[in-house]
Amino acid sequence: MNHLKIGWAGLGHMGVPMVTNLVKAGFDVTVYNRTTDKAIALQEKLGVKVAHSPRELAESKDIIITMVTDDAALKEIYEGTDGILSATLQRDMLAIDMSTVSPDTTRQLAALCEAEGIWYLDAPVSGSVKPAQEAQLVIMVGGRAEDFERAKPVFNTLGKAAHLLGDAGAGNYAKLAINTFLGITLQGLSEAVIFAQNNGIPPAQFLPLINNGPIGSAITNLKATNIVNHDFTPAFQLGLLAKDIRLAKGQGLDTPIGNALFDTLQDALTQGLATSDMSAIYQYLETKYAE
Repeated sequence: MNHLKIGWAGLGHMGVPMVTNLVKAGFDVTVYNRTTDKAIALQEKLGVKVAHSPRELAESKDIIITMVTDDAALKEIYEGTDGILSATLQRDMLAIDMSTVSPDTTRQLAALCEAEGIWYLDAPVSGSVKPAQEAQLVIMVGGRAEDFERAKPVFNTLGKAAHLLGDAGAGNYAKLAINTFLGITLQGLSEAVIFAQNNGIPPAQFLPLINNGPIGSAITNLKATNIVNHDFTPAFQLGLLAKDIRLAKGQGLDTPIGNALFDTLQDALTQGLATSDMSAIYQYLETKYAE
Protein backbone atom coordinates (compact mmCIF):
# COMPACT_ATOMS: atom_id res chain seq x y z
CA MET A 1 0.00 0.00 0.00
CA ASN A 2 1.41 3.40 -1.01
CA HIS A 3 0.63 6.02 1.63
CA LEU A 4 1.10 9.11 -0.55
CA LYS A 5 -2.08 11.17 -0.76
CA ILE A 6 -2.62 12.31 -4.35
CA GLY A 7 -5.05 14.88 -5.69
CA TRP A 8 -5.74 14.50 -9.42
CA ALA A 9 -7.37 17.17 -11.61
CA GLY A 10 -8.55 16.30 -15.13
CA LEU A 11 -10.48 13.19 -16.18
CA GLY A 12 -10.25 13.23 -19.95
CA HIS A 13 -9.21 10.42 -22.28
CA MET A 14 -5.78 10.25 -20.60
CA GLY A 15 -6.70 11.14 -17.04
CA VAL A 16 -9.07 8.25 -16.40
CA PRO A 17 -6.65 5.40 -17.27
CA MET A 18 -3.80 7.15 -15.44
CA VAL A 19 -5.87 7.52 -12.27
CA THR A 20 -6.93 3.89 -12.63
CA ASN A 21 -3.29 2.79 -12.59
CA LEU A 22 -2.54 4.89 -9.51
CA VAL A 23 -5.48 3.36 -7.64
CA LYS A 24 -4.43 -0.15 -8.66
CA ALA A 25 -0.94 0.62 -7.31
CA GLY A 26 -2.43 1.47 -3.91
CA PHE A 27 -2.24 5.27 -3.89
CA ASP A 28 -4.84 7.24 -1.92
CA VAL A 29 -6.41 9.28 -4.75
CA THR A 30 -8.90 12.15 -4.70
CA VAL A 31 -10.13 13.46 -8.06
CA TYR A 32 -11.53 16.71 -9.39
CA ASN A 33 -13.07 17.40 -12.79
CA ARG A 34 -14.95 20.43 -14.08
CA THR A 35 -17.68 18.03 -15.22
CA THR A 36 -18.62 16.43 -11.91
CA ASP A 37 -20.36 13.39 -13.41
CA LYS A 38 -17.01 12.05 -14.67
CA ALA A 39 -15.62 12.22 -11.15
CA ILE A 40 -18.70 10.54 -9.68
CA ALA A 41 -18.51 7.76 -12.29
CA LEU A 42 -14.88 7.11 -11.33
CA GLN A 43 -15.80 7.13 -7.66
CA GLU A 44 -18.40 4.44 -8.30
CA LYS A 45 -15.95 2.39 -10.36
CA LEU A 46 -12.73 2.74 -8.34
CA GLY A 47 -13.70 4.08 -4.94
CA VAL A 48 -11.73 7.33 -5.31
CA LYS A 49 -12.71 10.36 -3.26
CA VAL A 50 -14.24 13.33 -5.09
CA ALA A 51 -13.36 17.00 -4.53
CA HIS A 52 -15.70 19.72 -5.74
CA SER A 53 -13.06 22.39 -6.35
CA PRO A 54 -9.31 22.55 -6.92
CA ARG A 55 -9.03 24.22 -3.53
CA GLU A 56 -10.70 21.25 -1.82
CA LEU A 57 -8.59 18.87 -3.90
CA ALA A 58 -5.33 20.41 -2.71
CA GLU A 59 -6.05 20.31 1.03
CA SER A 60 -3.82 17.88 2.98
CA LYS A 61 -2.24 16.27 -0.09
CA ASP A 62 1.35 15.13 -0.63
CA ILE A 63 1.13 15.48 -4.41
CA ILE A 64 -1.23 17.32 -6.76
CA ILE A 65 -1.30 16.17 -10.40
CA THR A 66 -2.98 18.05 -13.23
CA MET A 67 -3.79 16.61 -16.65
CA VAL A 68 -5.89 19.16 -18.54
CA THR A 69 -6.43 20.41 -22.07
CA ASP A 70 -4.61 23.72 -22.31
CA ASP A 71 -2.96 26.68 -20.62
CA ALA A 72 -6.23 28.43 -19.76
CA ALA A 73 -7.65 25.37 -17.98
CA LEU A 74 -4.41 24.86 -16.06
CA LYS A 75 -4.21 28.49 -14.95
CA GLU A 76 -7.83 28.38 -13.79
CA ILE A 77 -7.13 25.32 -11.66
CA TYR A 78 -4.21 27.05 -9.95
CA GLU A 79 -5.20 30.71 -9.92
CA GLY A 80 -9.00 30.65 -9.98
CA THR A 81 -11.18 31.83 -7.09
CA ASP A 82 -11.26 28.29 -5.67
CA GLY A 83 -7.93 27.30 -7.19
CA ILE A 84 -5.09 25.26 -5.76
CA LEU A 85 -3.18 28.35 -4.68
CA SER A 86 -6.14 29.53 -2.59
CA ALA A 87 -5.93 26.39 -0.42
CA THR A 88 -4.05 25.86 2.82
CA LEU A 89 -1.25 23.81 1.33
CA GLN A 90 0.97 21.26 3.00
CA ARG A 91 4.47 22.76 2.99
CA ASP A 92 6.82 21.13 0.46
CA MET A 93 3.83 19.60 -1.32
CA LEU A 94 4.74 18.51 -4.83
CA ALA A 95 2.72 19.82 -7.77
CA ILE A 96 3.08 17.86 -11.04
CA ASP A 97 1.54 19.07 -14.28
CA MET A 98 1.29 16.33 -16.90
CA SER A 99 -0.56 18.47 -19.45
CA THR A 100 1.05 19.85 -22.60
CA VAL A 101 1.20 23.62 -22.15
CA SER A 102 3.49 26.52 -22.93
CA PRO A 103 6.85 26.52 -21.15
CA ASP A 104 6.04 30.14 -20.28
CA THR A 105 2.96 29.02 -18.33
CA THR A 106 5.04 26.33 -16.63
CA ARG A 107 7.62 28.83 -15.42
CA GLN A 108 4.93 31.25 -14.20
CA LEU A 109 3.14 28.57 -12.19
CA ALA A 110 6.39 27.12 -10.85
CA ALA A 111 7.31 30.55 -9.49
CA LEU A 112 3.87 31.02 -7.90
CA CYS A 113 4.10 27.60 -6.27
CA GLU A 114 7.59 28.20 -4.96
CA ALA A 115 6.38 31.44 -3.36
CA GLU A 116 3.84 29.33 -1.45
CA GLY A 117 6.47 26.84 -0.30
CA ILE A 118 5.55 24.06 -2.72
CA TRP A 119 7.49 22.60 -5.64
CA TYR A 120 6.44 22.19 -9.26
CA LEU A 121 7.37 19.75 -12.02
CA ASP A 122 6.22 19.90 -15.61
CA ALA A 123 5.89 16.28 -16.74
CA PRO A 124 4.02 15.91 -20.05
CA VAL A 125 3.79 12.45 -21.56
CA SER A 126 4.45 10.83 -24.89
CA GLY A 127 1.78 8.28 -25.72
CA SER A 128 -1.99 8.28 -26.13
CA VAL A 129 -4.85 6.31 -24.57
CA LYS A 130 -3.56 2.76 -25.03
CA PRO A 131 -0.09 3.45 -23.56
CA ALA A 132 -1.84 5.27 -20.70
CA GLN A 133 -3.99 2.21 -20.05
CA GLU A 134 -0.94 -0.06 -20.16
CA ALA A 135 1.29 2.26 -18.06
CA GLN A 136 3.69 2.55 -20.99
CA LEU A 137 3.93 6.33 -21.22
CA VAL A 138 7.24 8.16 -21.61
CA ILE A 139 7.39 11.08 -19.18
CA MET A 140 9.45 14.21 -19.88
CA VAL A 141 10.22 16.28 -16.80
CA GLY A 142 11.39 19.78 -15.99
CA GLY A 143 12.19 20.92 -12.45
CA ARG A 144 14.49 20.20 -9.51
CA ALA A 145 16.33 16.88 -9.32
CA GLU A 146 15.21 16.27 -5.72
CA ASP A 147 11.56 16.72 -6.72
CA PHE A 148 12.01 14.37 -9.67
CA GLU A 149 13.25 11.74 -7.22
CA ARG A 150 10.23 12.31 -4.96
CA ALA A 151 7.91 11.86 -7.95
CA LYS A 152 9.44 8.58 -9.12
CA PRO A 153 6.86 6.32 -7.40
CA VAL A 154 4.16 8.09 -9.41
CA PHE A 155 6.13 8.14 -12.65
CA ASN A 156 7.04 4.46 -12.31
CA THR A 157 3.36 3.64 -11.91
CA LEU A 158 2.22 5.64 -14.93
CA GLY A 159 4.96 5.04 -17.46
CA LYS A 160 7.79 2.89 -18.72
CA ALA A 161 10.37 5.70 -18.54
CA ALA A 162 10.77 9.14 -17.00
CA HIS A 163 13.54 11.56 -17.95
CA LEU A 164 14.61 14.73 -16.11
CA LEU A 165 15.60 17.15 -18.88
CA GLY A 166 16.35 20.43 -17.12
CA ASP A 167 14.71 23.27 -15.23
CA ALA A 168 11.02 24.23 -15.25
CA GLY A 169 9.70 24.20 -18.81
CA ALA A 170 12.15 21.62 -20.15
CA GLY A 171 9.55 18.86 -20.13
CA ASN A 172 7.16 20.91 -22.22
CA TYR A 173 9.87 21.98 -24.67
CA ALA A 174 10.64 18.30 -25.23
CA LYS A 175 6.95 17.43 -25.64
CA LEU A 176 6.39 20.21 -28.17
CA ALA A 177 9.43 19.02 -30.14
CA ILE A 178 8.16 15.43 -30.13
CA ASN A 179 4.69 16.48 -31.24
CA THR A 180 6.20 18.55 -34.02
CA PHE A 181 7.92 15.42 -35.29
CA LEU A 182 4.72 13.44 -34.77
CA GLY A 183 2.71 15.87 -36.88
CA ILE A 184 5.36 16.02 -39.59
CA THR A 185 5.39 12.20 -39.72
CA LEU A 186 1.61 12.03 -40.12
CA GLN A 187 1.56 14.69 -42.80
CA GLY A 188 4.38 12.97 -44.70
CA LEU A 189 2.66 9.60 -44.41
CA SER A 190 -0.61 11.07 -45.63
CA GLU A 191 1.00 12.76 -48.62
CA ALA A 192 2.78 9.55 -49.62
CA VAL A 193 -0.45 7.53 -49.35
CA ILE A 194 -2.34 10.07 -51.46
CA PHE A 195 0.37 10.10 -54.13
CA ALA A 196 0.27 6.28 -54.32
CA GLN A 197 -3.53 6.33 -54.32
CA ASN A 198 -3.63 8.82 -57.19
CA ASN A 199 -1.47 6.43 -59.18
CA GLY A 200 -3.56 3.32 -58.70
CA ILE A 201 -2.19 1.88 -55.43
CA PRO A 202 -4.87 1.95 -52.70
CA PRO A 203 -3.92 2.56 -49.05
CA ALA A 204 -4.58 -1.08 -48.07
CA GLN A 205 -1.88 -2.18 -50.51
CA PHE A 206 0.52 0.69 -50.01
CA LEU A 207 0.69 0.97 -46.21
CA PRO A 208 2.19 -2.52 -45.68
CA LEU A 209 5.05 -1.41 -47.94
CA ILE A 210 5.69 1.45 -45.53
CA ASN A 211 5.31 -0.58 -42.36
CA ASN A 212 7.34 -3.58 -43.48
CA GLY A 213 10.21 -1.43 -44.69
CA PRO A 214 12.91 0.71 -43.07
CA ILE A 215 10.76 3.86 -42.96
CA GLY A 216 7.98 2.24 -40.95
CA SER A 217 7.57 3.25 -37.31
CA ALA A 218 5.30 2.74 -34.33
CA ILE A 219 3.12 5.68 -35.40
CA THR A 220 2.81 4.62 -39.06
CA ASN A 221 1.79 1.14 -37.92
CA LEU A 222 -0.65 2.52 -35.37
CA LYS A 223 -2.40 4.90 -37.77
CA ALA A 224 -2.49 2.63 -40.85
CA THR A 225 -5.80 1.13 -39.73
CA ASN A 226 -7.33 4.59 -39.34
CA ILE A 227 -6.37 5.52 -42.88
CA VAL A 228 -7.44 2.23 -44.50
CA ASN A 229 -10.79 2.16 -42.69
CA HIS A 230 -11.37 5.90 -42.82
CA ASP A 231 -12.00 5.66 -39.08
CA PHE A 232 -10.81 8.76 -37.27
CA THR A 233 -12.22 8.03 -33.82
CA PRO A 234 -9.90 10.05 -31.58
CA ALA A 235 -7.10 8.63 -29.51
CA PHE A 236 -5.38 12.04 -29.65
CA GLN A 237 -7.47 14.78 -31.19
CA LEU A 238 -6.29 16.75 -34.20
CA GLY A 239 -7.30 19.93 -32.39
CA LEU A 240 -4.90 19.14 -29.55
CA LEU A 241 -2.07 18.51 -32.00
CA ALA A 242 -2.88 21.84 -33.65
CA LYS A 243 -2.73 23.50 -30.23
CA ASP A 244 0.69 21.98 -29.56
CA ILE A 245 2.12 23.13 -32.89
CA ARG A 246 0.72 26.62 -32.20
CA LEU A 247 2.53 26.56 -28.84
CA ALA A 248 5.73 25.42 -30.57
CA LYS A 249 5.40 28.32 -33.02
CA GLY A 250 5.05 30.62 -30.03
CA GLN A 251 8.34 29.22 -28.68
CA GLY A 252 10.26 29.86 -31.91
CA LEU A 253 9.42 27.00 -34.30
CA ASP A 254 9.97 28.56 -37.74
CA THR A 255 11.16 25.90 -40.17
CA PRO A 256 9.89 24.93 -43.64
CA ILE A 257 8.16 21.68 -42.69
CA GLY A 258 7.05 22.98 -39.30
CA ASN A 259 5.37 25.96 -40.96
CA ALA A 260 3.70 23.73 -43.55
CA LEU A 261 2.37 21.48 -40.77
CA PHE A 262 1.03 24.50 -38.87
CA ASP A 263 -0.82 25.71 -41.98
CA THR A 264 -2.27 22.24 -42.65
CA LEU A 265 -3.57 21.87 -39.12
CA GLN A 266 -5.05 25.36 -38.97
CA ASP A 267 -6.91 24.77 -42.24
CA ALA A 268 -8.06 21.33 -41.07
CA LEU A 269 -9.62 22.98 -38.02
CA THR A 270 -11.78 25.10 -40.33
CA GLN A 271 -13.08 21.86 -41.88
CA GLY A 272 -14.53 20.64 -38.59
CA LEU A 273 -11.82 18.08 -37.81
CA ALA A 274 -10.77 19.36 -34.38
CA THR A 275 -12.31 16.44 -32.48
CA SER A 276 -11.23 13.78 -34.99
CA ASP A 277 -8.09 11.72 -34.45
CA MET A 278 -4.85 13.41 -35.44
CA SER A 279 -4.60 10.93 -38.32
CA ALA A 280 -7.46 12.91 -39.90
CA ILE A 281 -4.62 14.98 -41.41
CA TYR A 282 -5.00 12.31 -44.12
CA GLN A 283 -8.73 12.94 -44.40
CA TYR A 284 -8.16 16.67 -44.80
CA LEU A 285 -5.41 16.28 -47.40
CA GLU A 286 -7.37 13.64 -49.29
CA THR A 287 -10.26 16.03 -49.86
CA LYS A 288 -7.83 18.53 -51.38
CA TYR A 289 -5.41 16.37 -53.33
CA ALA A 290 -6.84 12.92 -54.05
CA GLU A 291 -7.88 12.40 -57.68
